[in-house]
This record gives sequence, C-alpha cells and structure tokens, in this order.
Amino acid sequence: MKIGIDCRLSGVAHAGIGRYIENLISRLPKEALDIEWVYFYRTPDQILPNLDVKYVPAPIRHYSVQEQLQLLSIFNQEKLDLLHVPHFNAPVMYSGKLILTIHDLLWHQQKGTQVTTLKPWKYWGKYAGYKIVTSQAINRARKILVPTQTIKKELSEHHPKTKSKIIVTHEGVDQQLLKYRSKKIKKQKNSLIYVGSLYPHKNVKLVIQALKTLPKWKLTIVGSRNVFQDQIRAEVERVGVNKQVIFTGYLSDKELAKEIQSSTALIQPSLSEGFGLTGIEALSLGTTLIASNILVFKEIYQEAAIYFNPHSSADLTKKIQQISKLRPTKAKMQQVTEKYCWDEMTKKTIKAYRSLL
Repeated sequence: MKIGIDCRLSGVAHAGIGRYIENLISRLPKEALDIEWVYFYRTPDQILPNLDVKYVPAPIRHYSVQEQLQLLSIFNQEKLDLLHVPHFNAPVMYSGKLILTIHDLLWHQQKGTQVTTLKPWKYWGKYAGYKIVTSQAINRARKILVPTQTIKKELSEHHPKTKSKIIVTHEGVDQQLLKYRSKKIKKQKNSLIYVGSLYPHKNVKLVIQALKTLPKWKLTIVGSRNVFQDQIRAEVERVGVNKQVIFTGYLSDKELAKEIQSSTALIQPSLSEGFGLTGIEALSLGTTLIASNILVFKEIYQEAAIYFNPHSSADLTKKIQQISKLRPTKAKMQQVTEKYCWDEMTKKTIKAYRSLL
C-alpha cells in the first residue's frame, strides 16, 4: 500500500494545522510499518529526521492556482493508492482515492470584506474559489476526518451526504511543548496570555476592551502570523492600554511553555474554532483557561475552563476579576487533558486509511 500525505502546511509556522500535520506524520511510519509512505513537502525544514518515508518536493503555495495544476501532476506521478490532504485544499481534478481533514468551516460562517486584508475584488474571487474547491473535495473524499463532534455536526448540516463518511479524531497535546513543563516557574500576578492568529473571529479586540476596566492586568499576545496585527495594535492605541499589552511575535516551544506557565491564565476569546489546541496545552501546563462559551469549547474543555460570553467585555471583565474563585481544580483540568492524545489520533487515522484499502 502506498499512501501520500500533503505536508506543505506542516510546522508551527502554520499554527494549529501545522501542529496537527507534524504530529501525525511523525507517528504514521512507526505505527504502520507495512505501508509505503510518501510525504509531499514545500520547504526543507518540513523534512523530519529518522523516518522511513519518501520525501517528494512540492514547493507550491497553498490556496494558489499552481496548487490545482502543478500539485495535481506531482501527486499523480507517485501513483498512490490513497492521498490524505489534511485540509480542504485538494486539487479539484485529482481522481484517486482521497481522504481529507476538515478542521473547521470557519470561512463558511465568517465571510465578507471585514474578515480579510485583501481588496474586495480579490477577496470575493478567492472566496468563490474556496467554495468550489471545498465542495469538490468534500464530495469526492472517501472519508473526512474532523477534530470534534461540533464540526461533524456543522459539516453534516452544510453537506448532508457526507454524514456517513465523517470520523472524529481528536487532537492532542504536543510532547515537544510539555517537556519544558517546570514547577520552578512562578506565576506572574494579573497576567493573561493569548496564543494564535489575530483574525477577526479570534475576537482579541474584546480582550483589549476589557483591559480598559482592568488597569492592573497585562496581556501577552503570541503569534507568528502578522495578518491583522496592525488592526490589533491600532485598537490597543485607541483604547489606551499600550502599557498593558505586549506583542512577542513567534516563540519557540521552550519560550512558549515558559510564557504560558508564568501567566495567570490563557484566554481563548474565539467566536468560531475547530478544536482549541492552545487551551488544551495551557491546561496541560497547569495554567487556568478562560474561554468563550461557544459549543466547540464546551465540548472539548468541559468543566476545566472558566467560560464567558464572547460578545460581552463586561462579562469577560467579571470572570477575570473572579478568577481565583472560579478557577477549576487541577483534577478537573487533568481529567480533560488525559482524553486527548496524538498517538490515539494517529491510530484512528490509520484505521480510516485501511478501511479504504
């Protein structure tokens, strides 16, 4: 059996999707020795050492025209028995057996020129392309992996015919991050940390507004992506909380683990999400989690988080002020984090592969 994996979005530079792909591809060859693995990579840093796989260069940017044409040719040349594209962006004309991972349906729900930095004509052109590519990929895929029951339900509602081929494979906690867990790191008083991109649906502006009524609190914003950072910086300036907000840019796993552990709480203010990986990582590192009360977070975090209304800065302020009273027990935090494991996700993924071969 010959299985190909599109690894072009692997690595921490690609946020949650990047972590998902990297953790999956590092485990697959060790879990299924009888399968011939072919990994398509975009940049040399995506090549992982000591894996018995064939690496095929595919230096093609995601969401591009070349992805639909040149990448198709590269996939076809390998004569695969199965191709796994761990996102929605599979070439429309690919005719072989296909399995997808759909992490969320964000761009089905969040659309319009306010969610992009592109010019309107360019945005709507790309959005039309997104709808075509997504629909074609979802319809042609033999199996679709999703991270939560919430996303399974949403996908089934948008594409009713897919319900029977959707498999939930929960994500996990990155051991690379957890190896830097330390009891020696002291908590900084009144400190919040946010980890992720700054797209509008991430709702970081609400946190900045709440800081206005929390003058003793500080917010550290960690993210490798610069998209929308100018807007967030402008909001910080407008609200007048410059001295309360720190932008770190990209951090290594060691630096990130230290920042999360030293913070009073990690905040997840999203209006829409597929899983909530950074929240699970924070809980695993022993840091309190404050999360918006959206369905997917309630599914994943259960009783291990402090929840707030993501449309109310007043409610967020109240929950931050009561953090010592509302903080879940360590037992509840551990009960949740123990459920999520990359090894288990990998086994379920291989089982899905074998069911198609």
